[in-house]
Amino acid sequence: MMESGRLAELVIITGMSGAGKTIAVQSLEDLGFFCVDNLPPVLIPKFAELIEQSSGKIGKVALVIDLRGREFFTALSESLSYVKQHHTVKYEILFLDSRDSVLVQRYKESRRRHPLAPEGLPLEGIQLERKLLEELKGLATQVLDTSDLKPVKLKELIAERFQLQGNGGMTVNITSFGFKYGMPIDADLVFDVRFLPNPHYEEHLRPQTGQDVAVYDYVMKWGETQTFLTKLLDMLNYLVPQYSKEGKSQVVIGIGCTGGKHRSVAIAEYLKTRLTEIDSEKIKVSHRDADRDRA
Repeated sequence: MMESGRLAELVIITGMSGAGKTIAVQSLEDLGFFCVDNLPPVLIPKFAELIEQSSGKIGKVALVIDLRGREFFTALSESLSYVKQHHTVKYEILFLDSRDSVLVQRYKESRRRHPLAPEGLPLEGIQLERKLLEELKGLATQVLDTSDLKPVKLKELIAERFQLQGNGGMTVNITSFGFKYGMPIDADLVFDVRFLPNPHYEEHLRPQTGQDVAVYDYVMKWGETQTFLTKLLDMLNYLVPQYSKEGKSQVVIGIGCTGGKHRSVAIAEYLKTRLTEIDSEKIKVSHRDADRDRA
């Protein structure tokens, strides 16, 4: 188990091809990380040793590992296990993911071939790669969905997450979303609030979002809302510290309703101020779909 709150010295960047690993490593380089692209996993212990022996001169290292080096890829778990047993270096695994449809579009725009389907369709390579990476994604300490992120926003998120680690403690990212636009693939916990009374059917509330007082009060006034929030807060105040004990530096909580505009937004805003077991400065709220149809 990794020491909670301690700044990661070694960051392993991996994930789906086309999901933004190049941007991620550039962002970490800007933060002062020594970065190496496409490193064979068997060399990871050597970098851990280098960090320990550098007397602080090399304090932060980021390594990109992907299926371009697939003949070494199966050695990743053994290398990380060796680092945990024989070195004091703290590591993070940052897994970048994106929806299949977005990845296909990115390959079409770049006119590049997928590394696992050089003679076939990009989707075939994407599906094979997702299957090969399924277990690794489960081991990741951070999963980031880049489907709806522009490069500038992705850089901001990388900087925010890895700079915050140095302050200690767990970072909680609460995101509201609409199920009709798809679930956030980087969420650790997802809660469905579509059972709550829907402000969408109140004509004067329909154009507003859960950040507006009238909609927020409407969502909160129901008995079932209060019962749900009591149970949800009790669960989260227990679960989040458990994630921290297991070495995760951040947890993503998804709150979903039909369109991601009213109920999920209001519940996410409520949680921001009510999670008593987490430092308030470590709670970030975003609303993925709240403005999709406001025009």
